[in-house]
Amino acid sequence: MIGDRSVLAVITARGGSKGLPGKNILPFRGAPLIAWTIKAAQAAPSIDRLILSSDDPGIIETARSLGCEAPFRRASELSGDTAASIDVLLDAADRVPGHDIVVLLQPTSPLRTAGDIEATLALMAETGAPGAVSVSAAPCHPYLIFRRDAAGRLDPFIEKPADMGWRRQDLPPAYRVNGAVYAADLAWLRAERTLCKAGETAAYEMPAERSIDIDTLEDLRAAERSPA
Repeated sequence: MIGDRSVLAVITARGGSKGLPGKNILPFRGAPLIAWTIKAAQAAPSIDRLILSSDDPGIIETARSLGCEAPFRRASELSGDTAASIDVLLDAADRVPGHDIVVLLQPTSPLRTAGDIEATLALMAETGAPGAVSVSAAPCHPYLIFRRDAAGRLDPFIEKPADMGWRRQDLPPAYRVNGAVYAADLAWLRAERTLCKAGETAAYEMPAERSIDIDTLEDLRAAERSPA
């Protein structure tokens, strides 16, 4: 609970990954990858109910063996490459009604902790924001990213103020959404249909070593090497 509001956590794990087949249940530090997200969610006291949304029988069986509820099998139309996370999340909330806040947890962020989940929810409550997401420092500052114009010359994606230096310490902090924790008021989520809205969503900063999002074998190896 957050105050008097009930919190539903949804682990989304479809079976059709192309970049890293079967990634959600691949071995990671001695357990299936999804186990680390389940463990973190189970240890977060603010979560009132934890469920899995998946189309894959193997993932469902694995999650249930780890104590995660899997009350339904996700429909095929919500399980393809083009399925939007927002639709998957709202489908899960519709299937298990009675909650005020929903938290999306992706198995591909295994280094996220129960403390990160709790801190994201606490920030949402403290700020009065309708949603909060986890972020980490951007690996490359937006002011340092360029495109090439038709003549092959550099053209900035974002124009840097003329009076600002080029040294990293001269640049304002920049963050990226790291995919580890998304939390939102369910009524707001239904109305806005986005998990992150500029000017409204609060940002909880996580360290880089816990912010690895696994999409490839290289990502998996990097997470295994992480000190987190």
